[in-house]
Amino acid sequence: MPYRKPTHAGQSPLTSVPATSRPSANGDGQPAERAGAQDPPRRRVLLLNNTFEPLTALPLRRAVVLVVCGKAEVVHGDAAGLVLHSATTTVEVPSVIRLSNFVRVPYRGRVPLSRSALMLRDGNRCAYCSARAETIDHVVPRSRGGSHSWENCVACCAKCNRRKADKLPREISMHPKREPRPPSPNVFIHVAGPRIPKDWAQYIP
Repeated sequence: MPYRKPTHAGQSPLTSVPATSRPSANGDGQPAERAGAQDPPRRRVLLLNNTFEPLTALPLRRAVVLVVCGKAEVVHGDAAGLVLHSATTTVEVPSVIRLSNFVRVPYRGRVPLSRSALMLRDGNRCAYCSARAETIDHVVPRSRGGSHSWENCVACCAKCNRRKADKLPREISMHPKREPRPPSPNVFIHVAGPRIPKDWAQYIP
């Protein structure tokens, strides 16, 4: 079944099909079903402020609603050229959209610490040996007075985590290869869309 967007009363559902296709209407005026049409419910769309500042990554259906309602415009469309068709509307599947009006964003202070954001900051690599990270280590153990903060938490493999245990770095000569720091506020865009499309890269510091 093709992917159908939620609709408001009186609106026709939208169906995702390649831009080169021309869907034919069936007896009730709706687009004909197409076998093999892409199913994009997990697709994310980068949302830019009116000033092209990156704000967040939205689910596709929310981005389409903003475009259809005139609250945003498509800056970059789908690389494969997909469009959404209904009996009365055709909308380009967006990759990046921009708000029509400027939205004042509150000051972005310190980014809350989370496992997914920390793993992203450290590239899913152990801070001590560069192997694939499986857990989080407190550089100064909590039992030794260490804090649960960006400056004291690093991604860590199970082997290094067991070896370090509750020892201080100087006691076992294990120091992170890089000093842990808070990430950019844009880390949440990367968390929402781990595979950053080329269209996004120019807008994300």
